[in-house]
Amino acid sequence: MTNTEKRIVLVTGGTGGLGTAMCKKLYDDGYIVVANYHNETKAMAWKKKMHEEGYNIDIYFADVANYDSCGLMIEKIAKEVGHVDVLVNNAGITKDGAFRKMSYENWRAVISTNLDSVFNCTRHVINHMIEKGFGRVINISSVNGQKGQFGQANYSAAKAGMHGFTKTLAMEVANKGITVNTISPGYIGTDMVMAVKEEVRNQIIAQIPLGRLGGTEEVAYLVSFLASEHANFITGANLSINGGQHVY
Repeated sequence: MTNTEKRIVLVTGGTGGLGTAMCKKLYDDGYIVVANYHNETKAMAWKKKMHEEGYNIDIYFADVANYDSCGLMIEKIAKEVGHVDVLVNNAGITKDGAFRKMSYENWRAVISTNLDSVFNCTRHVINHMIEKGFGRVINISSVNGQKGQFGQANYSAAKAGMHGFTKTLAMEVANKGITVNTISPGYIGTDMVMAVKEEVRNQIIAQIPLGRLGGTEEVAYLVSFLASEHANFITGANLSINGGQHVY
């Protein structure tokens, strides 16, 4: 691809563990990559580190839980970089707790950040994709959205909702050259997971038939594949990458 033909990818939550791996892989593939962030101090340090590693990735602020904030971000990206061709809805948070003790605030925060964000960002890019006759929407869900998980009624509901969104939108835009898919990772060796006490982490690994955590680069490779021309006939799918922890 020449510079004028390069497609533009937006990765929400791009400065996190999974997001970083996605940004690097897509950049290596030749895309123009932009990363969404929420914490400016962390994001500026991240951008500096990426630049030192040879990755020229611009960063854009948005509160993905806020529709107007997402609109302003995507409008700014369109003006400064170009229209988004590939959207990776990766931003997410957890606020775990048994449902009988779960506060409305913790329910709302997770639903807003993990599920409303998918609508907020996708709604602002979909019409340009339709006009162009090409687009990729890749939603990062979770194995716990497939099987459920104690203490994650909010998170599991949001992650399951992402795939319901995927299936319907995939049907609506299939004849427009746009694919919409979900990826459901299992437990991946991000900094957050590696910070868990070793004994707890070992209990998690014991539940994974492959006997290890997934690598961030393995999820990034799957994102890269779905963004490519090789995945033209895959839409409305939910691709599991969980080491066999949940099969059906």
